[in-house]
Amino acid sequence: MNVYWYLKHFRDLTTTELYQILQLRNEVFIVEQNCPFQDLDDKDFYSFHFMGFDTDTQKIVAYTRLLPPGISYSEASIGRVVTSPMARGTGIGKVLMQKSIDTLEEMFASANIRIGAQLYLKNFYESFGFQQDSEVYLEDGIEHILMIREV
Repeated sequence: MNVYWYLKHFRDLTTTELYQILQLRNEVFIVEQNCPFQDLDDKDFYSFHFMGFDTDTQKIVAYTRLLPPGISYSEASIGRVVTSPMARGTGIGKVLMQKSIDTLEEMFASANIRIGAQLYLKNFYESFGFQQDSEVYLEDGIEHILMIREV
């Protein structure tokens, strides 16, 4: 899989990119996880969208939404972390997360990063330096925790 990584603010997305982002988020978060929820929450407008584009299939196969401080939390944040089912097992999720962290640190120097993580991914996020920062809570019927990565 040959992946090209790029970052765009919402206002700079093409309609095709936006469609593919929403299609991937819908495929995984709503259909695969069987979780009907309101994905479109107005935060996309203020976010940067980090995408891994498979040059062979011409599809976005990995994605995160990078939020400046003050949008979701007082800290910068990474959200809507998702990889396409066809890309799983390739290590692309680890690359996606590390590149997302690096990008946020470059954009907002010395900023802590807070995430709302699905509980089953706690160990994955801990491998990137995140630490649990809340009790378990239910969001859309799925167990979540807040985590923080401090600089």
